[in-house]
Parts: sequence; C-alpha cells; structure tokens
Amino acid sequence: MAGTIEALVPGGQANPGPPLGPELGPTPVDVQAVVNDINEQTAAFDGTEVPVTIEYEDDGSYSIDVGVPPTAALVKDEAGFDTGSGEPQKDFVADLSIDQVKTIAEQKKPDLLAYDTKNAAKEVVGTCASMGVTIEGVDAREFKAKVDDGEYDDALVE
Repeated sequence: MAGTIEALVPGGQANPGPPLGPELGPTPVDVQAVVNDINEQTAAFDGTEVPVTIEYEDDGSYSIDVGVPPTAALVKDEAGFDTGSGEPQKDFVADLSIDQVKTIAEQKKPDLLAYDTKNAAKEVVGTCASMGVTIEGVDAREFKAKVDDGEYDDALVE
C-alpha cells in the first residue's frame, strides 16, 4: 500500500483538515505527526502556498519533500500585495529593493535554471515584469538591462 501524496499547503500552517487529512487518513501514517513535520519544514514560507510530496510505506514510515513556492507567490509575499497588475507595462502594483530580489532569487535558486545568484535574480525580475512590479523604482525590463550591464554586480555576484 506504499504511495505518494502531493499537495499545496500554507507554509507553517498545515492542519489535519483538507487537503492533507482526507489524503492521509486511509494511509498507515500518523496524520498529526506528518502535519507537524510539514509545518516545521515549511515555517520559513509562513502562509505562502508550498508544494509538498509525502511518500509513505506500509509500516507507517514516511518522508516529506518540500518544494519551493512559485516565484510569483514569493514576489507577492515579499512585496506585500495580493494580485499582479492587469496592465504590467504601465500600472505598477509594488516596488522591490535589490535585497528583496536577491532574497527571492536565493530561495528559488534550486528550482531555477540559473547557475548563480545574478542569473537567478534576472529570472525573478522577469516574473516581476509580468506582474507589474518595479525594482528600485525602475521598470523590471530596464532593471534587467542594468543588471546585464553590471550595475548591480556588487549586490548580486557571490
């Protein structure tokens, strides 16, 4: 009866109700123990939807793999807004600092194609452009050009 369950849970706030409870209930695992472990492992993503994969065995043992939230969710959380702009080229909903972009890039780096923080930050900036988020008061596309020109190397290069 070993199996795998995948779910999106609010970071640090999972509970034995849906979506986890109904999925875990018929399995041999201790549901509350799984929920507690998930909350411990996702505490850094407080309230942000986090993908988790739970693999369980017939003897009740389990392992949890915590994914990284989507870049858009991290941007919204960091900038403190609920929804992106309907016209991201002219209506801007938030502004991020270079440090906030770097923080998001470092969180997402394992899931991105980028091989360093600078390129991971450029991928985050691309998401910002499609959401109507400026960086350092500049349109995301202009900011990316500045990153390409090396203007932010001191902040982004490891």
